[in-house]
Amino acid sequence: MNKNILLLKTLLLSTSQINKLKYCNDKKKKSKIIGGIIGVVIIYLLIMGFAILTCIGYGVTGMIDAAPVMCALIVSLLAFVFTLFKTNGYLFNFKEYDMLMSLPFEPKKIAACKFLYMYIKSMAWHASISVAMMIGYGLFAKPAFYVYIIWAVLTVVLPIIPTLFASFLGFIVARVFAGFKKRNILQTIFTFIFVILAFSFRFIVEGMFENNKVKETLQSTYDMTAGAANIYLPAKWFSDAITAVDILSIVLLTGISVVLFVVLFALVGRSYRRINSQLKNHAAARSFKMRTQKKKSILNTIAYKEFKRLTGSTTYMTNGAMGVILASILGVITLFIGFDKIIGLVTKGAHFDYSVVQPSIPFIIFFFIGMVSTTCCSPSLEGKNYWIIQSLPIDKRKVYQGKMLFNMYMNVPAMALATLCMCISAGVPVLDTILYLLLGFSMCAFSTTWGCVCGIKHMKLEWENEIEVVKQGAAVTIYLLPNMFVTMIFCALSIFLGIIIGSVIPTVIFIILYSGLAAISYIGAISLARKRG
Repeated sequence: MNKNILLLKTLLLSTSQINKLKYCNDKKKKSKIIGGIIGVVIIYLLIMGFAILTCIGYGVTGMIDAAPVMCALIVSLLAFVFTLFKTNGYLFNFKEYDMLMSLPFEPKKIAACKFLYMYIKSMAWHASISVAMMIGYGLFAKPAFYVYIIWAVLTVVLPIIPTLFASFLGFIVARVFAGFKKRNILQTIFTFIFVILAFSFRFIVEGMFENNKVKETLQSTYDMTAGAANIYLPAKWFSDAITAVDILSIVLLTGISVVLFVVLFALVGRSYRRINSQLKNHAAARSFKMRTQKKKSILNTIAYKEFKRLTGSTTYMTNGAMGVILASILGVITLFIGFDKIIGLVTKGAHFDYSVVQPSIPFIIFFFIGMVSTTCCSPSLEGKNYWIIQSLPIDKRKVYQGKMLFNMYMNVPAMALATLCMCISAGVPVLDTILYLLLGFSMCAFSTTWGCVCGIKHMKLEWENEIEVVKQGAAVTIYLLPNMFVTMIFCALSIFLGIIIGSVIPTVIFIILYSGLAAISYIGAISLARKRG
């Protein structure tokens, strides 16, 4: 077998959930894998449903010819964004770098295999959109049978150019910032901007349907995509290949993708070893000065270590800190715009006394802050360095107490800022404001301790990429789902009880409840830490 194919096959098999399910004998692990596969399939079906509905909208309005262009643009954008976020972890600074570089492979071939590995792992997302839009296009356009073959083949080729472009951009960033401690800042900022824009897109879609401007929006989208296709030529080639069966477009899209792939990894191969080596080390300061060392407590030292771990990983930071940032932004915006206007926007201008919503303020803020706790990720993120923690002359309970302390350091100030801003804007009485702050603190304590229980109990030290822990880990899922649903239920219950008996008594009850849950979770986390030690 060709060495490149063998390497690629090994990479895929070593991380395949189906392969793990086939050879795993642990029933608990099997159930987790099956649950993960079912969850991913549901997401794929939802994406396919959205794509088919988009084609139906174009078909009903007589603009079905815009579907191939829209498909090409969506798949290309998805491939670009996914690759940009995964480059540092899949292509560079990956776990098995030392092992792979010791094998008899050229650096450019290892880089190319890692790229293909990353590309194939993302292919299911691209195919779910493309195949669904092909079905929707076929319902209205009724093309010849060979058009479906062309569409299916070009679905494999279409994401190559945007994936290569994102990889090249990641290569440039890695090369420029290799050796610098703050190399993840640019990618992190870009991720925050993208997520905030994604949140705002929801209101644009809602406004479109509320004002019955679906047809006008589709027409403007048709014009916009047509203009974008003239700029982004691969989308135009894909569209022409489908709608006009243009052989030249098929050859251009396929040929240029192959040529760019060869050229890019010939270029990357020259610096691949040096970049990965520098990414694994820290830059040394040129002007070093000996200063008096400050003595810190063990807990604060571990908390500071968690802070450095968070800021050193784009994936970890964008998930662990996103809720804190969104809660702070919401609080500041509410202070300037007004609590009534924010609630009116959410309730579509319904006429009622907005003061009845005030008891839900702590739950609204916690819905953002409690999205992901760093404590449910950090135990697994230790990975291959876990043995170092085990060998340290430190009580293992102290390690997890330090991790919990860092999460409190990050969440409590953001909670206090957002709560004060919303209470001031809503004109909440002083006593209620103090109680809301206490409730917010107890909720932060609960999310911290409950996250630590999930993180220790479902620790995963063997992972290929941080995404497997931060986004797809069992600890995150088990932490998030009950926490999210309970928060929504308690939010509605706080409003209901506030109308009947006022806000003070229900808030005190919730403070006692969350404090008790936090205490139980803390005892559970310490008990698990002792067993792990």
